[in-house]
Amino acid sequence: MRYTLHPLGDDAVLIELGKEISQETHQKVQSLTAFLEKHPPEWMIEYIPAYTTVSIFYNPIEAYQLSNGQLPFDFVCSLIKPLIEELTENDASEPQIVEIPVCYGGEFGPDLDFVAEHNGITPEEVIEIHSSGSYLVYMIGFAPGFPFIGGMSEQIAAPRRDTPRLKIPERTVGIAGMQTGIYPIETPGGWQLIGRTPVKLFRPMDESPTLLKAGDKIKFKSISLEEYYHWEEAEQ
Repeated sequence: MRYTLHPLGDDAVLIELGKEISQETHQKVQSLTAFLEKHPPEWMIEYIPAYTTVSIFYNPIEAYQLSNGQLPFDFVCSLIKPLIEELTENDASEPQIVEIPVCYGGEFGPDLDFVAEHNGITPEEVIEIHSSGSYLVYMIGFAPGFPFIGGMSEQIAAPRRDTPRLKIPERTVGIAGMQTGIYPIETPGGWQLIGRTPVKLFRPMDESPTLLKAGDKIKFKSISLEEYYHWEEAEQ
């Protein structure tokens, strides 16, 4: 497994596992994070997976005390290297497949017509293409539980808005470039909004506070407004 190590401030190592966003690099990220989850080193505070990297944060004082005089960064790198070199891409856990119901258009998706017009197709075709795709959650970030999702068709790609909205309701589904995502909480945002799901993504009272995690596979399902409200009531 090819990789490079970089210092990230004075208390973290950035492990770069690839140069491009791809499923191959994502698999390497998943293998490393699965290992860290099962075998957390005593000097590690947390790890953060991203598109092509994993950042490992550590306590520099504790690392120095364990290092026998080495700089904390050099000590941590000396422990990380043999771990990575023993990993295989089969070390990642099986992906969770999650179906996300979405009520497209109307007040929930005010930019659906723009996305259609931008691509020279109808709103119904945007819905058909978006809900028939197979998607992969590459990373969680920006807001608690916000999934950065890859795999969307270029046929419905659309640029970010020139002027971001100050408030986007929670559970709204958007498109930005070749990505699609779901706002788990109300935040500002500049993505083109095409629908809303009744399913809560951020669940702070649950043992696992986010519905999705990196490595999950997603399928969107188009539902009616009546089904949306029925589903939303059941989620309460």
